[in-house]
Amino acid sequence: MGFWPQIIAESLAVKLHLLTVIPAFALGTWLIFASRKGSPRHRLLGAVYLVLMCATAVTTLGIRSINPPGFSVIHLFVPLTIGSAAVALIAVRRGKIETHRRAMMGLYVGGLLIAGAFTFTPGRLMFRLIFG
Repeated sequence: MGFWPQIIAESLAVKLHLLTVIPAFALGTWLIFASRKGSPRHRLLGAVYLVLMCATAVTTLGIRSINPPGFSVIHLFVPLTIGSAAVALIAVRRGKIETHRRAMMGLYVGGLLIAGAFTFTPGRLMFRLIFG
């Protein structure tokens, strides 16, 4: 089955998740590695990134294909993602830039890279899309 038919066949929760996680990954990568920290653009897009990451976490709650009808280990990243986003936002508003930086790195690494790695396990959508 091709790429689009597999996406179309997925649940609404998976589609919404993809609509938030893909731009979050691109934006997070740019914010961490290419943007000028503290600039108005960085602050604006950082806020967009936090909204995308929280939406990504919430949409994950509707994805239960690994352990239907319950949650799986990957769902542990939901409170970690929302918690890291909250810590990062509170820290930057209080001027605690190093705490903000660490929380944002944790959000990116944990919420996108590590959680994303789980999506490449056999039987999952990303595994099927990439490896057939």
